[in-house]
Amino acid sequence: MLPSSLFWQRKDTAGAEHVLADSSDGLYARGTALAVDPIPYTCRYELRTGPDWTTSYFDVAAEGAGWARTVRLELAAGRWRVTTAEQGNLDAVLAAAGHAGAGLPGTEDPDLLYGAFDVDLSGSPLTNTLPVRRLGLHHPTTDDTGVAHRLNVAWVLLPSLEVVAADQIYTALGEGRVRFANETFSADIAIDDDGFVLDYPGLAQRAGQPHPQRAG
Repeated sequence: MLPSSLFWQRKDTAGAEHVLADSSDGLYARGTALAVDPIPYTCRYELRTGPDWTTSYFDVAAEGAGWARTVRLELAAGRWRVTTAEQGNLDAVLAAAGHAGAGLPGTEDPDLLYGAFDVDLSGSPLTNTLPVRRLGLHHPTTDDTGVAHRLNVAWVLLPSLEVVAADQIYTALGEGRVRFANETFSADIAIDDDGFVLDYPGLAQRAGQPHPQRAG
């Protein structure tokens, strides 16, 4: 049994994420995410980090009508091992819904993920907490407030479970806010005292726990 329960309602599409977690010594979490875009799918995952919040293990399964995929990411000695499986034909399901085909699950070259210490599951507010806690951005010092941290992360796309290396920037703004940015997007995320997302503009909000209104 895990002591914490987190639930987010998606804003960008019909969907939600429910996570059971223990963050007493790093993070152990089991989560379920559901969404209807680009096609209806269910995603279940298990996540472990070390005490320093560096991801050590991420096991993800996604499924929908006529298809199922899994990917497992394991980080050891600075290198990622990626294991995948798939059933059915996700490309055919996407094509029937008028969408482009999906990439294969996982990555052909895990070395492209070298230097990544965090995973980012597409559409998941939980995984934003990983760099926040690893870098201590939930309680930044005066010197660290406003400093941009450029990261390389292992980005797991849904529903395909393709894994790509992605550049992301996290900046502690103080007053329970962290700025997330990449080359094309930026959002100021409200977080609680433990670094978990309260409100991610345009993506998701914690159900039953609206973020406080802040001056400015």
